[in-house]
Amino acid sequence: MNRRTFIRCVGCGAAAAAAQSGLLPEFLGGVQNAMAFDYTKKLSSVEARHYKKKPDGGIECGICPRHCFVTDLERGYCGVRENRDDTYYTLVYGLSCAVNIDPIEKKPLFHFYPGTTAFSIATAGCNVNCKFCQNWEISQVRPEQVDNLDLPPKALVDVCRQRKVPTIAYTYSEPVIFYEYMYDTAELGHRSGVKSVMITGGYIEKQPLAELLPHLDAVKVDLKAIREAYYRDVVGGELQPVLDRLIQMKESGVWLELVYLVVPTLNDTEQEFRDLARWVKTYLGADTPLHFSRFFPQYLLKNLPPTPQRTLETAHSVCRAEGLEYVYLGNLRGHPSESTYCPGCGKIVVGRRGYTIYEYNLKGNLCRFCEKHIPGLF
Repeated sequence: MNRRTFIRCVGCGAAAAAAQSGLLPEFLGGVQNAMAFDYTKKLSSVEARHYKKKPDGGIECGICPRHCFVTDLERGYCGVRENRDDTYYTLVYGLSCAVNIDPIEKKPLFHFYPGTTAFSIATAGCNVNCKFCQNWEISQVRPEQVDNLDLPPKALVDVCRQRKVPTIAYTYSEPVIFYEYMYDTAELGHRSGVKSVMITGGYIEKQPLAELLPHLDAVKVDLKAIREAYYRDVVGGELQPVLDRLIQMKESGVWLELVYLVVPTLNDTEQEFRDLARWVKTYLGADTPLHFSRFFPQYLLKNLPPTPQRTLETAHSVCRAEGLEYVYLGNLRGHPSESTYCPGCGKIVVGRRGYTIYEYNLKGNLCRFCEKHIPGLF
């Protein structure tokens, strides 16, 4: 992949501009001691976690439900984990191919320190192949096909502390496939007072997630649909493991929000919205924030139109009628549903316009008007 394509897939303001002009290391390193961050063509050779050596040779990866069987010098489905003489290695440890400082609302996380920022990173690779992926230029390629920045965990945490960015977000592609990089960075970040949030499709196995959750402060899961057929045909994955992990996340106590991308003709019926709302209310609770996001044609679904606003508003009304308390609509800048309303008195407690907070009426977790508790980290 050339640099122009790389920047197009990052698409992120100042960092993108810096990278396009070859100045991204300066953008990151223009802090104390003139730290140097360089592009590298080398891949990492850090032993991966959660795999088993098979008696007759080869390994079985255990990081996600695919359980790839990988023979010598081959890689798993994600393209970033390689078997070398029956030792499994991650090839992207410390290698970020997309970076930017984003509003936390862009993730989107609406009940997690509104108005703050997150240092967002990604590596190449993914463990599914969503036909609507907006970052397919990095998620559906191998790490040697992108420009990688040498940004190991300590350097990343140091940048956040020096730039006074409170949170690291593992995002853009699929953090599950750079699990070791995320795990070590999150663990180190907590020791240094830097928070971590995972922006994920939730396609991960139970044990790796259990080990990771204590080092995370919040998780946003893209729940693609509530039908198994959609996951099979459009996502290239499975629904049930994602539902199981959502319950696991909720039970762990980590802050959790959901996003559902509404794709015209594929997952946009009232019945699907109703089934989704009922599942969320039953298994995650009525106070779990649910974001409906507008689809725009790209990657392998360029034949479909953008999601009509009325479809998103139908999703909102159906889920509110089913008892969900915090339902948001995304990619509809200026829509009233971008704001957080108190379920008690109905007044705005966090007013949003795009990624900007224009009104804030919380005292800790309490509504300033009626003192009802608003769940989240504020």
